[in-house]
Amino acid sequence: MPARKSTTAPATTKPNAALVLAQNPRGSRCWLMKSEPDVYSIDDLKRDGSTCWEGVRNYQARNFMRDEMEVGDWVLFYHSNAKPPGIAGLAKVSREAYPDDAAFDRKSKYFDAKSDPKNPRWMMVDIAHVETFAELIPLDVLRKTPKVENLLLLQRGQRLSIQPVDGRDFKAILKMAKATTKVTTRKVRKARSS
Repeated sequence: MPARKSTTAPATTKPNAALVLAQNPRGSRCWLMKSEPDVYSIDDLKRDGSTCWEGVRNYQARNFMRDEMEVGDWVLFYHSNAKPPGIAGLAKVSREAYPDDAAFDRKSKYFDAKSDPKNPRWMMVDIAHVETFAELIPLDVLRKTPKVENLLLLQRGQRLSIQPVDGRDFKAILKMAKATTKVTTRKVRKARSS
């Protein structure tokens, strides 16, 4: 979840660790990150330029940030808990995982008494705005689009706030959004088991 605004961490589900992830020419992967637009929207990210993704309190989502995300990875910015929910834009990871200091702040809703600054339990990454799509791609449209059938978001019970995105799905979504950012994918690699 983005900085300085709060939202509730999602429930965990069993991840698909063998999912093939896309890479851009620099070897970056593709992700989907969820935020409630009344908490932090793609417009907020555009205004701010970049933000830290603090407050993630799900181990699988944390592991994706800590172990898999790299600077330059593509991010589909998803508006959750909205009417309608959907993919609103494109961002990039601008800073690799580092300790989420909200876990150490007793005044923060993300405080975790068991997290130690010397051995932090929770991590966050920074993301930077790349593009706001001209129109939101609603969840209902994604569900009816065979070209994105592998999208974890569409699997029953899938609630992770951070999810890997298959390269074919990523390209199809950019095409659906009529994205102006040019992205090509070359190599693919499998996600490490978490």
